[in-house]
Amino acid sequence: MITAVVRYTLPPQIDHAACREHFHMIAPNFRGVTGLISKHFIWSESGWAGGVYQWERIEDATAFYTGPWLEGIIQRYGMKPQIDFYEVFALTDNTRGKVELFEEAVAPNDPSR
Repeated sequence: MITAVVRYTLPPQIDHAACREHFHMIAPNFRGVTGLISKHFIWSESGWAGGVYQWERIEDATAFYTGPWLEGIIQRYGMKPQIDFYEVFALTDNTRGKVELFEEAVAPNDPSR
């Protein structure tokens, strides 16, 4: 499992309410994204917003963050987003009362990594 943290600064015309309204409008559009497990739409008083995504595979994530999605972010927010990828080793899900431990997808010494 992969977690991606995507962040961008909001232009002055997009305040808290406008950001929330936009996120509420687009959230259903992510239901059919290949490999996407979940997305948290995030906002901060510091002027940053974005998403925390859970992906099945890094290939699905990197494919998504190109083309129309990237062009839309640049057009709306005036910048390329910062994207950081993390491999998930374990997950504690208190809602389901479950802990999941993930096997390593690629060995750390694998030269193809």
